[in-house]
Amino acid sequence: MRILNWIDWLNLWVGRLVSHLIWVGAAVLVFEVVSRYVFASPTVWAHGYTQRIYAVYFILIGAYALLRNAHVRVDILMIGRSARVRSVFDILSYSMLLIWCAALSYEGWNFFQEAMLWNEKDDSALAHPLWPVKLVLVIAAVLFALQAFAGLVRSIHGAFVPSDSVSKAGAV
Repeated sequence: MRILNWIDWLNLWVGRLVSHLIWVGAAVLVFEVVSRYVFASPTVWAHGYTQRIYAVYFILIGAYALLRNAHVRVDILMIGRSARVRSVFDILSYSMLLIWCAALSYEGWNFFQEAMLWNEKDDSALAHPLWPVKLVLVIAAVLFALQAFAGLVRSIHGAFVPSDSVSKAGAV
């Protein structure tokens, strides 16, 4: 299925891109430490930007982690089960995840709109606008929902198409 492969590619690309933010955040922190302790001249901006960099990282990396099966799973009910039964459990899990993603997208969009409407700012000395991080929350929820949708479709396929027919179809 071409659309599922596109979703995987998109989240793989975003995950790889976002993973470099760790180095950016670390560089800002090192700069702050050197400025503060070597030159006795701390910055006003480093703490706020580091918070934003790591917030964007942790928010956007979720769909990539789902793609790579890196989220914590409680597999106690699935140990020793057939692939079809595991697929049914995954259908339930992905369905709940899609409901959560829909709620997060809806509320995140409301948070973003309110932040834009009221020109909401944080309480730091530089008074950074909050709408960029809230927009990233919406983008991340949509990416997460897309990856959950791909997992749901694959699980439905795994539950209702016997693995023998999949291997025979792939051999043709």
